[in-house]
Amino acid sequence: MYAKKIQKLIELFSCFPGIGPRTAGRFVFYLTHAKGQEVDDLTEAIQSVKKSLKYCSFCSKLFEGEGNLCEICSDQLRNKTMLCVVENETDLVSIENKKIYKGLYFVLGNGFSDFKKQNLEQLRIESLKQAIKTPEKFGIVHAKFEEIILAFNSTTNGKLISLYLLRELKALNKKITCLGLGLPAEGELEYMDKQTLISAFGSRR
Repeated sequence: MYAKKIQKLIELFSCFPGIGPRTAGRFVFYLTHAKGQEVDDLTEAIQSVKKSLKYCSFCSKLFEGEGNLCEICSDQLRNKTMLCVVENETDLVSIENKKIYKGLYFVLGNGFSDFKKQNLEQLRIESLKQAIKTPEKFGIVHAKFEEIILAFNSTTNGKLISLYLLRELKALNKKITCLGLGLPAEGELEYMDKQTLISAFGSRR
């Protein structure tokens, strides 16, 4: 049995996505053997993230700086006729880093591990509808979205949420597409290479 403080820290690390008790335990015992300065730097970095970052008023991406819009949403050169809806910021950054898309984004939620009513209620679906209809209310000027791209993982839950959004957004009378060929079954966008994503975006339908 671990000491209570070690067990508590293991439980906290285990709350991180994809981190189980065994990996969490490795983190904790690494920290117990780390130098004091290293632990201080980690603590300071965590506190700095909480203090200096804020959510973009439109896409909900975390950023630091002036104003209410992130560096992507405030970029006047972005294509404001296209809106790519993603599950989380990790997928947004994965797509953006590969430089294959030049429109705007919208982060739907912090992840949905299971397609259940209580999980759907946590997603920003009503905010998405408003962002499409009246982007200027969120700080995006001169935008008129013509195509909404649903860019979700090719997992069962990703396909289910795509079908759900197709129904929810139908009344907006916009062109709604999903990523096409190239994504492997049960594949996650975060781990897709550039060529695969180019194929998926190019064959969206």
